[in-house]
Amino acid sequence: MLIINRLHQQLLLLSLTIALLLTQAMAIAQTAQNPVIFADVPDMAMIRVGNTYYMSSTTMHLSPGLPIMRSNDLINWQLVGYAYDTLTTVDAMSLNNGKSTYGRGSWASSLRYHNGLYYATTFAQTSGRTHIYTTKNIEKGPWKEVSFKPSYHDHSLFFDDDGRTYLIYGAGKLRLVELTADATGVKPGTTEQVIIENASAPSGTGGGLPAEGSQLFKVKGKYYLFNISWPRGGIRTVIIHRADKITGPWEGRVALQDLGVAQGGLIDTPDGKWFSYLFRDFGGVGRIPYLVPVEWKDGWPVLGETGKVPQTLNLPASKGLIPGIVNSDEFTRKKGDPALPLVWQWNHNPDNSLWSVSERKGFLRLKTGRTDTSFVMARNTLTQRTIGPESTGSTMLDVSNLNDGDFAGLSLLQKNYGLVGVKMENGAKAIVMVSASSGKPVEVQRVPLGQNTVYLKAECDFRDRKDTTHFFYSLDGKTWTAIGDPLKMPYTIPHFMGYRFGLFNYATASGVRPQTGGFADFDYFRISDKLTQKQ
Repeated sequence: MLIINRLHQQLLLLSLTIALLLTQAMAIAQTAQNPVIFADVPDMAMIRVGNTYYMSSTTMHLSPGLPIMRSNDLINWQLVGYAYDTLTTVDAMSLNNGKSTYGRGSWASSLRYHNGLYYATTFAQTSGRTHIYTTKNIEKGPWKEVSFKPSYHDHSLFFDDDGRTYLIYGAGKLRLVELTADATGVKPGTTEQVIIENASAPSGTGGGLPAEGSQLFKVKGKYYLFNISWPRGGIRTVIIHRADKITGPWEGRVALQDLGVAQGGLIDTPDGKWFSYLFRDFGGVGRIPYLVPVEWKDGWPVLGETGKVPQTLNLPASKGLIPGIVNSDEFTRKKGDPALPLVWQWNHNPDNSLWSVSERKGFLRLKTGRTDTSFVMARNTLTQRTIGPESTGSTMLDVSNLNDGDFAGLSLLQKNYGLVGVKMENGAKAIVMVSASSGKPVEVQRVPLGQNTVYLKAECDFRDRKDTTHFFYSLDGKTWTAIGDPLKMPYTIPHFMGYRFGLFNYATASGVRPQTGGFADFDYFRISDKLTQKQ
């Protein structure tokens, strides 16, 4: 009897332990987690207008660009628009005459709301200018643009209480320049002035990358300037400077040095909570956003929990990145629908005469208009982000109308890209996997194709920084076969963004009678946050 009672007690204790663990797991599942967006959304700028948050980000060479996202809770974000369709039409932005602008295009933006107008600003080495976009309706537009020289690096637009308007900008040595009140240009007669001689100094003076990424805030009459520093031998670090006047003097300190989470600024909630929005370099998926709680002590924002980035946040749980950040597309369009949903961006400026979602109902048609020497120089590759910790992209492709030399399919776009698609050469079609993992494209495997339709799939595994993609094809959409080698996906500075799924079609000179005018029809693109094949 004693043994039975003890066994009963042990079973009861085990049941209570399991119940407690399940309760804790459910509590965690209902709480926000870091990273808040497991996808490439770098260089964020954020504002709150009433109960609604808006965020802008960097998309470099992609078109349209300067994305605008909306959230009601700081965790669940949805793309609502772009500040521009075309940054500039120079050859490098349009992949013309052998030129490109990978890793450039528009860089870190600034986002403000002032006197009934929304301002989204950026700068570009590609154009050599600072670009200011304004609208009365941040979600619907339209946006108006002015631009002026020079290209003010990593600037922060700031409207002060006295009606004056400024940019703070630079790297290491930070400068202040006054703009006209409406931010349409540099104020005539103004003189640029250095306000911080070495913004990196609080993190040490032993070299490394100079402090940059300025974002300026004013709280209770004091100015707070956020920057990122990367001391030699150290990690990405948040630096905050504080001043009573915008011209200084400024005093600085290290605000956060954990996990390399850095570059961003401050945001408050309607009920008085404060957070810092920052991002982290995370390999092939890109630079991913984090939120860090902020407390105010002695007039300084104190970031993190005892100096650390927390895994959980006292905010609502994420509902996932589909459909707000990425989404599937069946390419069916009702009357009044936009030709392309906001999740799509072109690799550089597209040639709008060479694509359509209306010529064949329910299909994206990509046509060729010239021959190209490589995938990264081909126009009209339609892209959207990969997401972590894992994601799958798939499509069905009709290659009935490829010309000799055409190559169409599904890509993972970055410098070390991977492709699976159909090549037409010498009148014969073949399914091909190409890997540029070595820095140069290599055809890894070729399988003859005896039909006009094929299903293609790419599965990305970012768990524990695996940063690996496996490619597959199917002849019936049911039975899948691996093709080629797994693609390692390192984050490379020349492209400066996370890997992106892409749909492509371009003409090469590899056929017997290479010619333009062929086209590929894509029936759909489907994205999932799961891996579906055994790896």
